[in-house]
Amino acid sequence: MSILDELIAERGFLVIDGAMGTELFSRGLPAGDAPERWNLEAPERVQDVHRAYIEAGSDIILTNTFGGTRFRLALHGLDDRVFEINEAAARNARQVADSFDRRVLVAGSMGPTGELLVPLGALEPSRAEDGFADQAEGLTAGGADILWIETMSSLEEVEAAVRGAKRSSGLPITVTFSFDTAGRTMMGVTGTVAAERLVELGVSAIGANCGNNLPETEAALAEIRAAAPGVPVISKANAGIPQWHGADLCYSGTPEVMAAHAHRVRSSGVDIIGGCCGSGPTHIAAIRGVLDGTTEVPDIEAPAAPVREHSGESRRGRRGGRYPRPPGRQAGQ
Repeated sequence: MSILDELIAERGFLVIDGAMGTELFSRGLPAGDAPERWNLEAPERVQDVHRAYIEAGSDIILTNTFGGTRFRLALHGLDDRVFEINEAAARNARQVADSFDRRVLVAGSMGPTGELLVPLGALEPSRAEDGFADQAEGLTAGGADILWIETMSSLEEVEAAVRGAKRSSGLPITVTFSFDTAGRTMMGVTGTVAAERLVELGVSAIGANCGNNLPETEAALAEIRAAAPGVPVISKANAGIPQWHGADLCYSGTPEVMAAHAHRVRSSGVDIIGGCCGSGPTHIAAIRGVLDGTTEVPDIEAPAAPVREHSGESRRGRRGGRYPRPPGRQAGQ
């Protein structure tokens, strides 16, 4: 039993944190700079974000390392500091987590490389694997409890990430895909296919994060749960749909919208729930309150899930059938 399974068994479900980047921007991170740089240059501000999420009710916090591979750090001239940055990020989160009187897990965030693997692009799978292995090594050294591979679109990149993580760390591994293109990832992967492959890879939890909208995410989660019974499922959706208001990018998902979403997915059996882009500590506090039963479920209609017909395709591509409607509120709740 992994540390994640133990905590789920103890608490029934887990709440994870929300967005990191927007919280750092609100604390002064310059636009266009690498958030990961602040793990070294402004650790107290990174720690402040972690603290705010734990105070809001998070059981798991993600390190500030979404772009922590050599490939993403190279865009900011930081690719020679991969281990240093990832170790510092995990140490920052660990320090805050350990300052609370309840157990909080530190998950080492590992985002996509930003490059396409061959044959669609130039990145060789072996190089991608090496990059993820370097990142996982730093996160493990800094004190992470879990390696959290997130916002993925390609099965091939996920396979490289899992291989790299396993090569340099013995920590449990979770994987979440971003479903944002007609119910599939950008690379055409459905929830069913993602779950089936991840079960084969032996990861500790599977789910969806980011994404284009809540209906697509909820539909993908239903597929994942059906295809991977017994494996913990993760929901870390964006706070609604991003919209431009002048020069500002805002999200339509209020804390109440995200709390209603959290209630729906928890009622359908999702085990780990939080928020992604557009979600802050107030969203996480609302999710915590609804899931704990200390606040009422907001009277917000469940968004209509997409209903599409798909022709049967190969296992590596798409499956036929309809996307199920996500469950709404339960009677009497």
